[in-house]
Amino acid sequence: MRVLIVDDEKNIRRTFTLALEAMGHDASAAATGAAALQELRRESFDSVLLDLTLSQESGLDVLSEILKISPRAAVILVTAFASIETAVEAMRRGAFDYLPKPCTPEQLRQVLARVEKTRRLENKVAEFESRAGSEYLDPDLSSGAPAMLKVLDVAFKAAETDATILILGESGTGKGVLARAIHRRSPRKEQAFITVNCPSLSKELLEGELFGHAKGAFTGAVSDRWGKVAAADRGTLFLDEIGELPFEIQSKLLRLLQEREYERLGEANSRRANVRVIAATNRNLVDSVAAGTFREDLYYRLNVISLRVPSLRERMSDLGPIVNGLVRTIAARVGKKVRDVTPEALAALAAYHWPGNLRELRNVLERAVILTQNATIEVSDLAETIQPATDIRIGSNVSLEKIENEHIRMVVANARNLEEAAAVLGIDPATLYRRRKKIG
Repeated sequence: MRVLIVDDEKNIRRTFTLALEAMGHDASAAATGAAALQELRRESFDSVLLDLTLSQESGLDVLSEILKISPRAAVILVTAFASIETAVEAMRRGAFDYLPKPCTPEQLRQVLARVEKTRRLENKVAEFESRAGSEYLDPDLSSGAPAMLKVLDVAFKAAETDATILILGESGTGKGVLARAIHRRSPRKEQAFITVNCPSLSKELLEGELFGHAKGAFTGAVSDRWGKVAAADRGTLFLDEIGELPFEIQSKLLRLLQEREYERLGEANSRRANVRVIAATNRNLVDSVAAGTFREDLYYRLNVISLRVPSLRERMSDLGPIVNGLVRTIAARVGKKVRDVTPEALAALAAYHWPGNLRELRNVLERAVILTQNATIEVSDLAETIQPATDIRIGSNVSLEKIENEHIRMVVANARNLEEAAAVLGIDPATLYRRRKKIG
């Protein structure tokens, strides 16, 4: 951990520094509250050891200022004048804990161990919240396709650094999975991986979601909120579909990338955040820059390391392992004993063009796993759009009724529900329901 020591006594600063370094922590020191605040504006710290009785300042007042700049820092007050009243007030203002002065190395070790444990728990909660409501399966990234192998080689080399990464590719190719894999191979792997879905909210709500907001910043802001940037401090911030980020927010993201500073909505004071940014998009950002919808300086700041994830069509040699891995994962999740797919089913999957890439493949396999009565998925378990094409063709020697029935089957198979299918076919749902029952 990175720990900042704030004490006006030189010997105390030195003693704490030696003890922390012996424990394997990275220690810095400041003699005054003002110096400490300046240090916090430059760098991010996990914890602050703060003397309550600084010669010219109140430790409690400094505590409040520290938390304004670095809200996730665990501030531990240290004082020779311990009292219950002071401890209660310190905790009320946001202190993590309270130590007597002098304290033993073991007391210091124990409180920092609690900081680390609490931070790990907070990271897990923040990551869970960022993934809540999203469909998430973590397919195996191993590949034999040359295009994918090249991407993985560059990605995992870049993972060892803090370089900003821009992941390009069609929808559903697994850009988010690759971003998470990069995080897991990075020095930040023990910290939070926080996802922000850029097109999911209006400009105002997205800005509050990303940077946080103060109470009363806008209608509905009934309390203070720390945003995703604060949650990702010391970890990774994944900006999915960055090409959809509203133009008005782009300058604020640029500031975060360049200066590691941001402001919550409704506040004027700047805050620090040490985040590694990975962004992804299915858009051509060069075209967006030319059209004036994406800032050129932000594009170049994001495009330090660029990765283009190949479509599923470009890596069909990986289809078999991907399919069987997803089938086993889905089956375990839904509680079914389905192992793999038949060669005929795999051939049908290989013949399909997969416009929705891995996401569409996952949905097709999830449907098949749920509906199959066997331990192996067969062609008949697949959606009609995936099954081998019918012999019925426009202009072939078949009745109009057969052509209509086949068309209805295909539209229903592609629609999310009967109402959507009925709208596509131009008939009311009740009529479609009767026709569907008749044709089977």
